[in-house]
Amino acid sequence: MLSPHELATLMLVKDAPERMEANRLELGALRELELIVIEPPEAGLPMPRVTPRGDAVLRAIARAG
Repeated sequence: MLSPHELATLMLVKDAPERMEANRLELGALRELELIVIEPPEAGLPMPRVTPRGDAVLRAIARAG
């Protein structure tokens, strides 16, 4: 089960990945659960991205709400 901070972080990665700080503790937990990946930097900093599994979690939460 995701903590409120992890869920909020997952939503932020989906909607505004460029605003995420790479050192957030929640990113590590989301990576372990395979809900996000950290893409190599193209020009600048590494960018988190929601995986299909993470997207499925977000869709399930949206349906439940």
